[in-house]
Amino acid sequence: MILALDPGPVDTAYVILGDDWRVRQAAHVDNQRILGLVIPSHAGQVVCETMQSMGMAVGAEVFETCIWVGRFWERTVAVGLPFARVRRTDIKMHLCGTTLAKDPNIRQALIDQFGPGKEAAVGTKGAPGPLYGVTNHCWSALAAAVTWSHAAQEAA
Repeated sequence: MILALDPGPVDTAYVILGDDWRVRQAAHVDNQRILGLVIPSHAGQVVCETMQSMGMAVGAEVFETCIWVGRFWERTVAVGLPFARVRRTDIKMHLCGTTLAKDPNIRQALIDQFGPGKEAAVGTKGAPGPLYGVTNHCWSALAAAVTWSHAAQEAA
């Protein structure tokens, strides 16, 4: 299983992706709760979207997010789990073939991979698909998990 994170300065979106490629949990929670999730997730891998320099000035929120990535990394290693960072540009290239992709493009690429179509990929409460429960920033966490997993398979 993969615990994937889309970190923020105050809260973080996460997805737990099972070995059967079904989302087990997806939520957006306070960063302190993420530190507690690392142990009970029983994940074999923790994957975190990370920052990269794009040559532009950034604000305090970006630096605060960087601190949280470090805390998540430290906690993960402390409990004996592997931690991987995935850059947003790598996610965009992997899923969409261009760094110009935006969040809706990434979401659609994920639906296409798990589909066909939103009904099959996401499903409904009565008939949940493999991506049922993924909303908002959790799509970014899922994108990091899928990108890392595919890269790991290619490297093997």
